[in-house]
Amino acid sequence: MTELTELNQATATKIATLPDAQTVTEVRHWSDRLFSFRVTRPRSLRFRSGEFVMIGLLGDNGKPLLRAYSIASPSWDEELEFYSIKVPDGPLTSRLQHIQPGDEIILRPKPVGTLVHDALLPGKRIWFFATGTGFAPFASLLRDPETYENYDEVIITHTCRTVAGLEYGRQLIEKLEEDPLIGEMVAGKLRYYPTTTREDSPHMGRITTLLKDGTVFRDLGIDPISPETDRAMVCGSLNFNRDLKELLESYGLREGANSEPREYVVEKAFVG
Repeated sequence: MTELTELNQATATKIATLPDAQTVTEVRHWSDRLFSFRVTRPRSLRFRSGEFVMIGLLGDNGKPLLRAYSIASPSWDEELEFYSIKVPDGPLTSRLQHIQPGDEIILRPKPVGTLVHDALLPGKRIWFFATGTGFAPFASLLRDPETYENYDEVIITHTCRTVAGLEYGRQLIEKLEEDPLIGEMVAGKLRYYPTTTREDSPHMGRITTLLKDGTVFRDLGIDPISPETDRAMVCGSLNFNRDLKELLESYGLREGANSEPREYVVEKAFVG
């Protein structure tokens, strides 16, 4: 058997066992519970910042083990970035957390999601509400020029149990004004409001509580949320999403979708 034939057979086997394969280019562990990674981008993939795709690995039974992951990189990036929690006994994340550059993952190139600009009516101020790894879609939107073209003010809130949980978002936001593509657009428009619930930090408490008692508005020196001016996107745990929906609707905002844009949207495909 020639070397070329052996190589072709190896390639065929690889394609058969790992469909839609993409190569890991970078892995960074932020804490014992959180990590991010970057992979190659399929040439055919087109997505709107804020959307998600299905990614994963082969299970022990040889079948793809997939989960919905928001794309954390903006739509213009040449690679794809993802932000994940580590679950010791999780079917996928227990294995995914051990990937290294050069490894391959499965990536189904069919992006979908509701956390996109097209699902909102025009407004003056947009709120991004996140808990935990729910920050991922906003990592994409915060690096998209359209966000700053559409709004006069962009407010990102991120609630985690500990300060370490905020680190991925904090570092990303700190670098935005240095970004050669959007740095000038970000200046003076972006407001960052991180909070913790179990560890001391400058802002403590659940964001829903801090909104209800007016603390957020006083801290930022802004008017309360209004359907005439404000738009919002929400991504977090199931309870967080539910509580934010109720709160936003108490302000008069209505839930939108790709087919019917309104004042706020919630990602329902997964919880983080």
